[in-house]
Amino acid sequence: MSSLLTESDLAHEDDVVWLEDPDGLDYVRQTLDKTKRRNTKPPYLRDGRMVGYARLSTDAEPDPDSGLYKRRIFFLLPHDRDANPTGLYQEGAPGEAVDPRTVVPKQPGQKTERSQRGPGLTTTT
Repeated sequence: MSSLLTESDLAHEDDVVWLEDPDGLDYVRQTLDKTKRRNTKPPYLRDGRMVGYARLSTDAEPDPDSGLYKRRIFFLLPHDRDANPTGLYQEGAPGEAVDPRTVVPKQPGQKTERSQRGPGLTTTT
């Protein structure tokens, strides 16, 4: 699913569960996954690791065709900055990357200087 999220994609989020401390991460990738349940830890079926996920409110309805719920998942891949600080994303960040400090239920995360850190930008901790 697209990682360019809108508030309407996230209208039924109740809260965000972090599996890792987001303060230690410059960015996380966010995407929507389809899952069977609205509020338990979803399965993670890609490379890297899931670092957080959204739980949905009890009024969230599954897709009528698939019976699955659309939920936001936060993840990192093995070549991301946290695991490889001198690698591909030493400067810049993937398109779906957002600053985890800006993540709140029902709103897409935001890109910040810290998450997007490019040439000539200072880093803040």
